[in-house]
Amino acid sequence: MLFWGDYMAKRKRKINIEKMLKEGRGQGIGPEYKPWIKIQDVPSLGRATRLKGIKTQRQHEFLSDMERNYFYILEYADEVVDIREQFPLLPLEETLSIADELGFEHPKNPETGEFIVMTTDFFITKASNNEVIQVARTIKAKDELMNKRVLEKFEIERVYWQRKNISWAMVTENEINKDIASNISFVHGYKDITELDSFKNIEHLELLDLICEFVKRIIDMICPLE
Repeated sequence: MLFWGDYMAKRKRKINIEKMLKEGRGQGIGPEYKPWIKIQDVPSLGRATRLKGIKTQRQHEFLSDMERNYFYILEYADEVVDIREQFPLLPLEETLSIADELGFEHPKNPETGEFIVMTTDFFITKASNNEVIQVARTIKAKDELMNKRVLEKFEIERVYWQRKNISWAMVTENEINKDIASNISFVHGYKDITELDSFKNIEHLELLDLICEFVKRIIDMICPLE
């Protein structure tokens, strides 16, 4: 029997999901993609970061330092052609069914108790040897994998992607080279220096002269004349 309160809760949940879909959340590719979860949706997170992607030419939303660092690695991986973060596992009924089959409680909103749409941290498109493949990756600190509830949520996620024949795996800090990510972070914002305020009013030829001088100094540092 479906009680009125249950019916209204289900209807409200459906309306909320439809509203987010109308906003374009979790849809599109490349510059058109919009993550299902944005930083403003989770104001309590203190380590969230926004970065403009070079490959996607859009703003990415990361909810942790590990997500940001993994993004840097993906951004500079030759085979990666698209990066979609906070990717929704839709329809909601599918993950609800999987959780029920596994005997696990489906994730809920802690404030309202309503079932929420689960997300995968990264949905990645790779192109190699004239073949395009998609993989799903979830970021988690190694210590948190000892938590039974965390593993239950991951199992729901794993089965979801398995049924879609898409490779899914967890990524911990052991798989993210912090030194490489840090080095990439230093140069990432300088991909197009014409977008920087200090270079916007410089003439094209003057900018070329600066680049040539900069390259010359680097060469002199690496290969000094004896």
